[in-house]
Amino acid sequence: MIQRNTLQCSLVLKTVQELKSHVTADEVYEAVIREYPAVSRATVYRNLNKLAEMGQIRKVSVPDSADRFDYLCHDHYHIRCIKCGRLFDVDMDYITDLEKRIKDTHGFDFSGHNIIFDGICPECKKIKGE
Repeated sequence: MIQRNTLQCSLVLKTVQELKSHVTADEVYEAVIREYPAVSRATVYRNLNKLAEMGQIRKVSVPDSADRFDYLCHDHYHIRCIKCGRLFDVDMDYITDLEKRIKDTHGFDFSGHNIIFDGICPECKKIKGE
């Protein structure tokens, strides 16, 4: 089956990969329309979600904030700056058996985990002199 909007989908994927950060859908849209002003916001949003479902990018749900889209698709952890709200990768091994360690606690059948640490990024620490 031929996918519709493959050009737009490729454009959105390329944009996420070039931005090399944990971007919101709005940030991707703003970057796309700089070069392709005819592309609609809905098209960008739809293609971000489609790319995440296909495993081409990773959708990161951030509590009390907009979802982020990560160009790195492997399992890894994130840290969110509590001052500016930006999201960064954490340089540590992913704990693949974490669910097995807690599975019997409440009787859940775990399917995975997504941990976001909180902290203050170096740029915000400079601003506040912390």
